[in-house]
Amino acid sequence: MQNSTSKSLVVVNNTLEAEGFALAKEYKSITKGDKARFTKATKADGFDTRLGKLMQKLKAEGGERINSQRLKDCGIDSIDKRRRSEALWFVENETACRDFIKASKKGFTSLTALQAAMKPKAAPKPKAETPVQPEADDKSNVGLGSKADESPIADKSPSDIALDALVQCEMNGIAIKDFMLALKEQLEMLDEDKVAA
Repeated sequence: MQNSTSKSLVVVNNTLEAEGFALAKEYKSITKGDKARFTKATKADGFDTRLGKLMQKLKAEGGERINSQRLKDCGIDSIDKRRRSEALWFVENETACRDFIKASKKGFTSLTALQAAMKPKAAPKPKAETPVQPEADDKSNVGLGSKADESPIADKSPSDIALDALVQCEMNGIAIKDFMLALKEQLEMLDEDKVAA
């Protein structure tokens, strides 16, 4: 009797699966933070464009959300979900993105930075020339769960804050590696302050 090994073979049924496996293989070899890579990836036959088009086709197959088993069937389950989401966003807004990139004086190195730069900025609040003084019978409701307590910062998730930090690094020309070292140093200083206290 022959020894048999149980290896699962992936059968490529159609072009979506074939494209997915090719993208997954390419994803493993991508270097991050390379500006030339971003330019290549967003071309018509680039990685992010192809991934976004594949995601669009998979999304069109059945509803708003793509089944995780379908992602596995196409071999793109190993590609980070944020990367898949950004690629889909890029393809859905391709014309606007390309126009924005052309009009921008500063180049981009990632879709994350492009998304953040394209996000509409809130209009600045007009400054009052004379401050309004509260009347004597007005009671302060600060600290009592009032609207004055609420701020958009409180609504941010840790992921949102991390994304903001990465975008700031890119906008200020700071390498992610340098940022991570500085963050580690700050965390170590906080730990030392806690021990001293």
